[in-house]
Amino acid sequence: MLTTLYIENIAVIEKTSIDFSQGLNVLTGETGAGKSIIIDSINAIMGQRTSKELVRTGAKTALVTAQFDDVNDTVKAKLAELGYNNEDDDTLILQRTISATGKSSCKINARPASVTVLKEVAKNLINIHGQHESYELFSPDTHIDYIDSFGELKNELEDYREKYKKYKALKKQLNEANSDESARLHEIDLLTYQTTELFNADVQPDEIEQLENERIILMNSEKIFTLLNDSRELLDGDERTAGGIEAVESAMNYIQRAASLNADYESISESITDVYYNLRDCIESISDAADSVESDPQRLEEIDERLDLLNRLTRKYGCECNELPALAEKMQTRLEELLSYDKNRDQLEADYKESEYNARVSAQKLSSIRKKTAKVFSERVREEMSFLNMPNVQIVTQFENTDFYEKGTDKVEFLISANPGEPPRPVAKIASGGELSRMMLAIKTVLASTEDIDTLIFDEVDTGISGSAAQKVGLKLKEVSKSSQVLCVTHQAQLAALADAHYLISKQVEGGRTFTQVKLLDFDGRKHELARIIGGVNITDAALAHAESMLKESEIL
Repeated sequence: MLTTLYIENIAVIEKTSIDFSQGLNVLTGETGAGKSIIIDSINAIMGQRTSKELVRTGAKTALVTAQFDDVNDTVKAKLAELGYNNEDDDTLILQRTISATGKSSCKINARPASVTVLKEVAKNLINIHGQHESYELFSPDTHIDYIDSFGELKNELEDYREKYKKYKALKKQLNEANSDESARLHEIDLLTYQTTELFNADVQPDEIEQLENERIILMNSEKIFTLLNDSRELLDGDERTAGGIEAVESAMNYIQRAASLNADYESISESITDVYYNLRDCIESISDAADSVESDPQRLEEIDERLDLLNRLTRKYGCECNELPALAEKMQTRLEELLSYDKNRDQLEADYKESEYNARVSAQKLSSIRKKTAKVFSERVREEMSFLNMPNVQIVTQFENTDFYEKGTDKVEFLISANPGEPPRPVAKIASGGELSRMMLAIKTVLASTEDIDTLIFDEVDTGISGSAAQKVGLKLKEVSKSSQVLCVTHQAQLAALADAHYLISKQVEGGRTFTQVKLLDFDGRKHELARIIGGVNITDAALAHAESMLKESEIL
């Protein structure tokens, strides 16, 4: 469950830390006091999209940190899968920093994480139900997801989607195979020419680089020969001039004679002797190199023609020279497919029919389970709505068969009748705001038994509800809070009176700046806050007495 939420520089909240408890946690306060900022902060820690507008004016960064204790097994498995194993398996700390420039950074247990990873982990920690979510019931496309979630049909849905994906791929291939015959013949002609051109080119690995190196050598053969020959003559001399080797030889003879007279010069003698013979080896190597230099204009012309061909092919086919052989093989494979069209098409059609059959069987199995699940789900939701002061409500799950799509072959829509004598009709056509809120609360209550989520957040779920209906909503949230931690933002005194922990969100102005504070109320504080909700600005003794009565009554529930 969520034990601590720390918020810094988010909108009008400069700095606050909220310690939540088990059971039902209620947040109340004047409109505009900052209750929505708490929800925005929790959304941020869940990896939802944020805006730099959240950062408090004048601050460089905003920070939200959430600590969770006794995390469920699903979260532990997800952390292990993502590589965030925690030595303290029961505690998890999520952190998100948002800069005034709009950038954000995330951490899981003090280790860097991406927003995507944060979102993956958080979705199994918290489920937020806000006013906007109730309006998702207006879209029938979402109704099937509630059935699948209640029936825990993840494995069946994944099995179908795997078969559906294969079916779609084969259908696309078959449609392409059935394309215009003239287009097929045209492609055969083109591929025949292209594969012949590429295979005849016989491109070798790194051929361009090797040819360019050889070309440089051939183009500079005369210059190279001259340089080698000049070097040899300087060392070995010619008919008219003695070379450097003769001077070294004379020096060597002198040193050797000196060493024969004084042993102290033997090391010098040995060194210069080594130099002499090394120079002799160099002269021979230079001479061999000069003799091997050839000027070959014909080979140079061949290289230029080959380079021209290779460069033309790389431009024509839009790839690197080394990629041309692989491209030729790919083209050859496609050409063989086109040439053996009839044989391949028959096999493709057989594979397509098999995939269609497998997808249909899987979809029918999924549909059958859904219909059974929908009956139980609808009745459970009806029972919950009946408790929420809608005793005559009817819920019908309508199924319509469709073509294959990613969720199967079912289109699902909830139909509702809130009053006796009225036939069930689509939710969007008849449900009021209060009815919509109670229906979504009923759905969330039913799903809570199947979803492995520790914390449920209800943001003004009592919108459009008052009187005994609000009392029933509070009792239902109280019931849900016995198995899951519940956080609820409300304007209803009946609901707030049932809280296990009641937090007041208030704001004040100091030095021209607005500050929001969060305070855990004691009994007296709760009494005054309930009286404010009941009576408005002027809190009367009657309102205080009524508030105290409500609190005492809630203690026995």
